[in-house]
Order: sequence, then structure tokens, then C-alpha cells
Amino acid sequence: MYVQVKVAVIYHGATEQVYRVALAAADGAWDAGGEVRVRRLGQLVPAEGTRSPLEWREVVGDGECIPEASPADLEWADVALFGTTTPYGATLDRLTQFIDATVPLWRAGKLAEKVYGAFTSAAAAHGGPNGRHVSLTDVFHHWGGIVVPLRSSDPISRQIGQPGGAARGAARGSPIAAELAAARSQGQRATETARALKAGRHLLADVA
Repeated sequence: MYVQVKVAVIYHGATEQVYRVALAAADGAWDAGGEVRVRRLGQLVPAEGTRSPLEWREVVGDGECIPEASPADLEWADVALFGTTTPYGATLDRLTQFIDATVPLWRAGKLAEKVYGAFTSAAAAHGGPNGRHVSLTDVFHHWGGIVVPLRSSDPISRQIGQPGGAARGAARGSPIAAELAAARSQGQRATETARALKAGRHLLADVA
């Protein structure tokens, strides 16, 4: 039984790294046959000294073509993958505001039984990726969601050192290849998991 899966990739648009990793996660979801929406929270902010004004305008121009995320994207999706930076455990206001805006959906039970995942991008091994994964996972649990991490047996998970999701990249500029590969793997696995769950529910409904 083929089941269509709708995937929302929602990233906090503070850095180019997270933006690139989000696009890789979307590619993985597409490869798994998902219908994908990529949405951003806020604008890209240039890191000092990393790019020329012309290069940065090109990056920002690409990001501005992506619509701002809304709770309606979560209601639409079967899978939601969240990307964010890791500022040493600090709370990101734009991401917090978005999560707060989902309360009506959560109370109506419209966020439960969906598949969720999180990915981060940090310049240092101890910049807080695990802490950010844990905090977002707590939100997904609160919503009644099903959290899907990277496969522990996936070689790419060992390369990046983050079984929860794509993480640590280059200190400056674009993410490293392993980070992008992990994001693609995460998008693919989340989509495949959601399809299996939806197909199983349809079969159970038919039996009932």
C-alpha cells in the first residue's frame, strides 16, 4: 500500500549552516517520496568575516524565497523536522514564539501521532547540540509525537557524533559533507517511518 507523506522542514534561519542542512533534510524526504515544505523562522544573519557582501546577498536572496513558518504547516504535515543553531543552550526567541503559537493545535490533539525530528549545526563539538536536541525532543513528547533520530547503525551517525540528528559542522561557512549526508539520512528515515505508520493505521482501520 502506497501512502503519501507530507513533510515540513522548519529551520531557525540564523545561520547559513542551518539553512544548508535544512535543504539537505528536505532532499532526503524528497528521495523517500515525501511531499515537502521548507519553512524558515526569521532571517539569515551573516557571520562576521565569513563572506563578501556580494556572496552574502546571494545567500540571503536564496533564503528569502522560502516562506515563513506558521502553525498551519505543522497541522498539514505528517512529519516535522526542526533545525536550529546551538548558542550554548540559550533560548532562541523566534523558535520559542513559534512553539508557543502551536498551543491551540496541541490542545486540539492535532500535533499528536506525527513523526518529529531535530537537527542542529554547531562549530564546536561542545557547543550545545545534544542540549538542543533534548530540549526540542521534550517539546515533541509534550505534543504526543513520535521522535525519530538517526539510525544508530548508520555510519554517518558515528562520523558526526550526534545520533539525535545532523549536527556539528565547519567552524565557518558551509556545513561539512558528513553533516549534509546525515541530514539527508534523517529526512529519508523520518519520511519512511511516517509512511509505515500511516499504512499500518489504514490497515487497522480496514480490519476494524
